[in-house]
Amino acid sequence: MSNVAEKLAKKSSRPTQTKQVRLRLVYVDFWSILKISFLWSIVLGIVTVVAAFLIWSLLQQTGVFDSVNKLLVEIAGTGNVSVDQFASLGQVMGFAVIVAILDIIVITALGAISAVLYNLTVKITGGVMLGFTNK
Repeated sequence: MSNVAEKLAKKSSRPTQTKQVRLRLVYVDFWSILKISFLWSIVLGIVTVVAAFLIWSLLQQTGVFDSVNKLLVEIAGTGNVSVDQFASLGQVMGFAVIVAILDIIVITALGAISAVLYNLTVKITGGVMLGFTNK
């Protein structure tokens, strides 16, 4: 056995000790938080549009819109009222896209504001204490 192999064998036979490190988070990068919040908001916007489509198609396939149309005809007494006038697929998807765009703007702005507020409050509070181990 070589000298290096003996040293490695001795090191591996003894149990490793767990080391704990305590770090303080005193700064978050504004542009990093802005990019991350923008990406998360895009994901949430896509989920919003897909969920709106799935819910609309589920309601259409199960006949909920037809039942609501029958109920509206019974209440109004005329056949001129229809759910499709205000809840067609195009209108629902248009509304979902508008909500997704507003979500992207608002969530990105909230991420940027939270990064600035955290960096300002660190001066008062000293930051967040984090603990790490090497298990």
